[in-house]
Amino acid sequence: MKTGSDLFLFKDEISWCPAGDGIRRQIMGFDTQIMLVKVEFQKGAIGSEHSHYHCQSTYVASGVFEFTVDGIMKKVKEGDGIYIPPNVKHSTRCIESGMLIDAFSPMREDFI
Repeated sequence: MKTGSDLFLFKDEISWCPAGDGIRRQIMGFDTQIMLVKVEFQKGAIGSEHSHYHCQSTYVASGVFEFTVDGIMKKVKEGDGIYIPPNVKHSTRCIESGMLIDAFSPMREDFI
């Protein structure tokens, strides 16, 4: 398993990986301690409820989303942020097509 990315990553040189119906992701840098991921959602796409042992912080780069974290639902839009503690159930529904920027610690080995 690769344990680190190149120092510089250029969006036009990084493949998008499917991440569900209407969802794709692009890994923008990582080592064993942290990972940054762009996640593109089409309107209506759903990030199913799940949890993981990683800390997650998400920035809404564009679009409108309905996030549920630990049973609490909020609508978020461009410029907003979400913090998801380890092992907490969370999900999202894309209301207007957009992009999320996810940071995970430690890295998501399952994404490599």
